[in-house]
Amino acid sequence: MSPSPLPLSARFAVWFADWVEGGSSLDDARDAIVGDDAAHDVAGVPGSPGSLPLILALGLLRARGATGAGVALPVPGDPVGLGGPPGFNLEVLDAGEGVVLEGADLGLVPHRAGAGVVWACHPALGRRAVPDLAEADQSLRRQLLDAGRALAALDVARWRPEVADELMALRRDADLDLPASMPPRAVRLAALASRCRAIVELALADEGGAVTAAEADARRAALLPLDRAARHGLVAACSARVPR
Repeated sequence: MSPSPLPLSARFAVWFADWVEGGSSLDDARDAIVGDDAAHDVAGVPGSPGSLPLILALGLLRARGATGAGVALPVPGDPVGLGGPPGFNLEVLDAGEGVVLEGADLGLVPHRAGAGVVWACHPALGRRAVPDLAEADQSLRRQLLDAGRALAALDVARWRPEVADELMALRRDADLDLPASMPPRAVRLAALASRCRAIVELALADEGGAVTAAEADARRAALLPLDRAARHGLVAACSARVPR
């Protein structure tokens, strides 16, 4: 199985930040954000009518003072990457991800629209608490060891072979499209966090071999801490910058 791709908002955050900091061209940033999608548009940017093609919206967001971007990957009870206000936090929580633009007090929430994506722009607080890169890395590796032992005890290979394959793939580099300017530790953490999120997603996709409610509860208990650590790891990795 191929590694889980970066969330839409992580792609946007790292490439927008790389562009505004001079690491890539506008065209390269736009192409990396769009990826294999048909098109991306941005709706609700202050001072613009209706919806704009992504390449125009990027320029307008920069003109409104955006100096960087970060990703938010919250779940109920864990608003990692968010700083407010409550209305924006709820929108991101509902979508499962969002972008916070630094310096502009704006945020973006992605919504799939057919083969494309529409980003809804909202007021957002650019000042937010972001996990420390080194601490997030160490926490994810600890949780991965704990989850691996728990999944082995639950005989994961029997009821979900794809999870076993993904665990084996942790030894290989993930092929993520990330800016060359990202610090190497951030690149490694983003790759590891992406694979861990794939493990969680696969293992919780259905009841599989969890024949009893107790087994289902045990599987979830083993995986939710890993999911939290992986989300925190991605938020930290996608906020890391190389000093210029």
